[in-house]
Amino acid sequence: MWRLNEFNLSHKSHTVVRLAVHLPQQQPIVYQDGQEAQAIERAALRKTTLTSWFELNKNDPSAHNISYSDIPQYYVFDKSTTNWKKRQRGGQNVIGRLPVVSILDSERYYLRMLLLRKSGAISFDDILTVNGLRCITFQQACQEYGLLRGDQQWHDALNEAAQFQSPRQLRMLFAMICGFGEVEDVPDLWVQHQVSLCEDFVHRYSEQTGPHYALADIEELLTSYNLSLQKLHLPTVDLPASVLERANFDVVEEQAKANSYTMQLNSEQRNVVEILLSAVYNNAADTPKCYFLDGPAGTGKTFVYSTLLHTIRGRGDDVIPVASTGIAATLLIGGRTAHSVFKIPIDLNATSTCNLKPNTKEADMLLKTKLIVWDEAPMTHVHAFLAVDRLLQDLTKCKEPFGGKVILLGGDFRQVLPVILRGSRTLTVASSLKNTLFG
Repeated sequence: MWRLNEFNLSHKSHTVVRLAVHLPQQQPIVYQDGQEAQAIERAALRKTTLTSWFELNKNDPSAHNISYSDIPQYYVFDKSTTNWKKRQRGGQNVIGRLPVVSILDSERYYLRMLLLRKSGAISFDDILTVNGLRCITFQQACQEYGLLRGDQQWHDALNEAAQFQSPRQLRMLFAMICGFGEVEDVPDLWVQHQVSLCEDFVHRYSEQTGPHYALADIEELLTSYNLSLQKLHLPTVDLPASVLERANFDVVEEQAKANSYTMQLNSEQRNVVEILLSAVYNNAADTPKCYFLDGPAGTGKTFVYSTLLHTIRGRGDDVIPVASTGIAATLLIGGRTAHSVFKIPIDLNATSTCNLKPNTKEADMLLKTKLIVWDEAPMTHVHAFLAVDRLLQDLTKCKEPFGGKVILLGGDFRQVLPVILRGSRTLTVASSLKNTLFG
């Protein structure tokens, strides 16, 4: 109907120009294996938007009063010549954007801070020079300009991030700032940004209890930096990791959904659900713990997963749903990719181990979970399952497959198998889940 009425399919009000922010001789380089030297030579000759801005300021005095972020309004970057050229018309609806830089990449972070404020620079050395004195680092230059007095830089960082990041991402940034930044007054930083840091929990609970959940989450994040709420003189809370994770689900609501889903199961689906629930809540030693749900597309596998998730959560217990791909994970309530949950390494081999440390929030959740659901399992390389098996055995101190945890793998071997680059049929079969002791 929209197309029949010839309505606009899209609309663009502004043009956003992404500007490079890189350190001297550290611009990104794209290369093919075996051609690294040639790629470096090409990169040395090819200017970026930043180095070209330096050249512009050398040759065009009219650009001296224009900051780097505003330059796209008055000049166009010609990619063929890698030069800035004066605009002939327009520019009012053009926005220059400097990418967000993590404080972990400290020198780029401070370079970006300077680029947002300094105009007319002709080189990196020019940016480093303050009142005739050449600073050694960009951080020192920021200090000389008075940009790092007090905690204003951290307030600015959180205010900027709050415009486009979720509360969870803000809490990660807050913990990172506390861990790596020299913050003079952490409690004040918390008070000033409490609203944005707690927004998700306040929305779900209340203004009184939301901050407690946010602080508990920050406490978990701070453990990576050997810090705690107490060390930073922040209000302390006592919420276990499992309670925090479970906070995303309402038990009464989950029970209602579980009842509704159970009533819609056919006989085969009901049988699968009953077998899995029996395995989860039956502590008998001879009860099987590893299951595979096989079925072509459209046979109701996802509906079975959802029924199990709602039922177990409705009983106040934890369940971890994962999938081999991000798209498949979105079909599971609370689902994530297996790589993110288990910290599976990208480069896998037969002896790979997961990058998940004991005594962390993630490890605690794996220990407390009643069931692990893994969708699209046939797509995952066998080495990933072996790595997860080692991880769970190490965490549980149990030598049974997957550490004795009840795990439901699902998928369809008729569809996509593990992708082996330029691999033969033999290699593809060897990489399959079936090529394991528990496959």
